[in-house]
Amino acid sequence: MARAGPAWLLLLLAIWVRLWGRGPGRGYHVRLVCPCACSSLCCPWTCWGLAFRQPGWGVRARQADTWWPRGRQRGSPRALPGAGATAAPGRWAIRIRVECVRLHRHNFAGAQVGNRHQLGPDPRGLEGAPRPGLGRCTCLALLTWLSSAKVSSLIERISDPKDLKKLLRTRNNILVLYSKSEAAAQSHLKLLSTVAQAVKGQGTICWVDCGDAESRKLCKKMKVDLSPKDKAVELFHYQDGAFHTEYNRALTFKSIVAFLKDPKGPPLWEEDPGAKDVVHIDSEKDFRRLLKKEDRPLLLMFYAPWCSMCKRMMPHFQQAATQLRGHAVLAGMNVYPSEFENIKEDYGVRGYPTICYFEKGQFLFQYDNYGATAEDIVEWLKNPQPPQPQVPETPWADEGGSVYHLTDEDFDQFVKEHASVLVMFHAPWCGHCKKMKPEFEKAAEVLHGDADSSGVLAAVDATVNKGLAERFHISEFPTLKYFKNGEKHEVPALRTKKKFIEWMQNPEAPPPPEPTWEEQQTSVLHLAGDSFRETLKKKKHTLVMFYAPWCPHCKKVIPQFTAAADAFKDDRKIACAAVDCVRDKNQDLCQQEAVKAYPTFHYYHYGKFVEKYDSDRTESGFTNFIRALREGDLERLGKRKEEL
Repeated sequence: MARAGPAWLLLLLAIWVRLWGRGPGRGYHVRLVCPCACSSLCCPWTCWGLAFRQPGWGVRARQADTWWPRGRQRGSPRALPGAGATAAPGRWAIRIRVECVRLHRHNFAGAQVGNRHQLGPDPRGLEGAPRPGLGRCTCLALLTWLSSAKVSSLIERISDPKDLKKLLRTRNNILVLYSKSEAAAQSHLKLLSTVAQAVKGQGTICWVDCGDAESRKLCKKMKVDLSPKDKAVELFHYQDGAFHTEYNRALTFKSIVAFLKDPKGPPLWEEDPGAKDVVHIDSEKDFRRLLKKEDRPLLLMFYAPWCSMCKRMMPHFQQAATQLRGHAVLAGMNVYPSEFENIKEDYGVRGYPTICYFEKGQFLFQYDNYGATAEDIVEWLKNPQPPQPQVPETPWADEGGSVYHLTDEDFDQFVKEHASVLVMFHAPWCGHCKKMKPEFEKAAEVLHGDADSSGVLAAVDATVNKGLAERFHISEFPTLKYFKNGEKHEVPALRTKKKFIEWMQNPEAPPPPEPTWEEQQTSVLHLAGDSFRETLKKKKHTLVMFYAPWCPHCKKVIPQFTAAADAFKDDRKIACAAVDCVRDKNQDLCQQEAVKAYPTFHYYHYGKFVEKYDSDRTESGFTNFIRALREGDLERLGKRKEEL
């Protein structure tokens, strides 16, 4: 593994380059002395032939693999085993190579200036050649040594598959940089060197040079494809001994550090291209500095990365930031980490998001319209006003009426005593519940006043009576459940007074629900978090739709996407796949793939994310995109046949 540091700079200082001649008509020799002061080939560091070439001169080493032990008479070099022979009497074939190899089973990736064959006169046979100055000789290895010194010793260089296998077995959070060549990796290594220092003890960073003959086997085994001309590096993440994901987030210090500290967490807000006009604050020091220097109005969102309401509001917040650029500052700060407890206490952050308004560094009041659009925020900032005091809302149970309000304690007894009960599970903040409540009340009054009552209507506040909510798997509001002699039955969609009364007068088994998209027989592959990667690796081209079953935009596009999948059902290299992001086992996957809205379409090549699909969401749009990929395959195949 390559490890560079001050010690190797000292090694450079120990190199002794000596030019000497044997009088007129003689050539010049270069002597490179190993700093270990040994005269044996068992030296831990074997410095191989170094040669310099001057225009019109035959200045070079006698042999490419020639070794000058320290203290040996000049002009009498000793050849290492395997040194090449001369090309012809009076002319020498020289293979210029600068490389340092550490013996005793440890490889040192030294500086290889290059390989080339030169034929020139035997240095001993030059006639009348002028003597060059020492300053004209340049050590080409110096630049490579210095660039290698920039790589952090915390980055582990791997070339043996066994070494990587051992690392995967002993470390559980590994980011591996695969590069086409050493030169292609330099900019990434510089960035990853700083990242390695920041995540020391939390993650491991490795480097594999796929251009190196020894590492090619490892790259092939790990299915790293760097053949495309525009692809010079790949970043793969491994977790708990197995491949986790291809790193496809922003190549910045903050993004990579955040990823390695929480590989399954959502991307940073600032990684969203649309958030470029939002000021992103990372530390309390940055926060205090912003308050001190900023004279313009400042609207600051304190948020948590996992907060769903924050995610819904962020696009509107960043659009407002763009519209108000130059007039006001909109900023965001993730204060979920415990290090920001003081800030949360100072500014009354009790939940997420909390949005605070500042003028000239002074906090004035909070902005509490969490359902605001970009236009709402822009309009409010024209004349900022403190939130109006809210009149406490009277709980539905305290309003009276004909609806029975049940709790965890009395629910079971009530449904046993009443033969026919329709129960509405609701939440006080739910807009759909508030809209449905008057209809439910009116229906209850009719049924309550009927001498031959068909049953009663009841309600449960699921935010208070959490035991009942969990017991009946209440995940959305409002939800209706019907109980006949204490037994639960499903209810069709009822929303009006008339429908409630009709149902209670003649309860019927609801029609079977329509099969879900996943249950339908189509050519779409429905993937889950545990099968996602393995399935995609088997397909050359995969277009994946991330969706939510309740999403109206998704419902509209499902028939179009399904038709496109059917069009390519006979092509084994192509797949159209779908992931239901609402399912518990898929939520981590959707976060990992940076899905922020529904539907979202991603294109993958053998399981590796390539790009986001943003074209037409129609059958023709999908088929044209996939057809272009296949045409590209055929074109490349034709070129290869022509080359052969």
